[in-house]
Amino acid sequence: MEEDAIREKIHRVVTQKNVLLEHLYHKPLLDEGELYQTLMDYKEMVAPYVCNVSLYLDQALKEGKNILLEGQLGTLKDPDHGIYPMVTSSSTLAAYGAIGAGIPPYAIEKVVTVCKAYSSAVGAGAFVSEIFGEEAQELRVRGGDGGEFGATTGRPRRMGWFDCVASKYGCRLQGTTDVAFTVVDVLGYLDEIPVCVGYEIDGEITTEFPVTSQLEKAKPVLKVLPGWKCDIRGIRNYEELPENCRNYIEFVEKQIGYPITMVSNGPGREDIIYRA
Repeated sequence: MEEDAIREKIHRVVTQKNVLLEHLYHKPLLDEGELYQTLMDYKEMVAPYVCNVSLYLDQALKEGKNILLEGQLGTLKDPDHGIYPMVTSSSTLAAYGAIGAGIPPYAIEKVVTVCKAYSSAVGAGAFVSEIFGEEAQELRVRGGDGGEFGATTGRPRRMGWFDCVASKYGCRLQGTTDVAFTVVDVLGYLDEIPVCVGYEIDGEITTEFPVTSQLEKAKPVLKVLPGWKCDIRGIRNYEELPENCRNYIEFVEKQIGYPITMVSNGPGREDIIYRA
């Protein structure tokens, strides 16, 4: 009965999709049998991991095991505390991880917040430290792992300098204990590196993230730091980084008020410098 129900659902979906594929997109049609077999293969892959998740994690906690919860998207995409309406449908805060996993909130003892050494954004909405033109394009092409472009759409991301105001706010809302500062190596081509340290709103300067209506009027207050003008990939010891690179990291750390304990200087899993 279960198999028949699955086949019936696949038939309905494939019939609808094939109408679009044939008449709108002019692409090859979906094959019901092939799709069914693919889903059954996935079912076999997933089956060993299906369980009572909250009970499983509770037992793991009692046994003293480590549990890693990973969140997607940043604080400013949170529906309650982000830049509404440019938000997602569920909370992006670390505290919500306890709800999703079914564990008590006090079980979360460490919150690692990931921040890029510059800013990027997808879609519309306020972006105070945004840069444009050739300056943005060069950072976009050099950034990320193969450029700052949408992983699925290939759409160019909006680019900007590191925003200490937004990052401090994000860390506060997340309950950050550690900051992982990523793609620092990307900035090695710059003679000087601007950092957004405040917002000017109606002639007044603030270092606290404002409500959305005020954010729309905010202009960046920039502090320009000297660049290090070299490739830092391959370095594993923090003290071996160029002095200006360390100054940049420590300046950001002081501005946001949360410890940067990990520095990423390359796209590889091993390209991480741990700070005490």
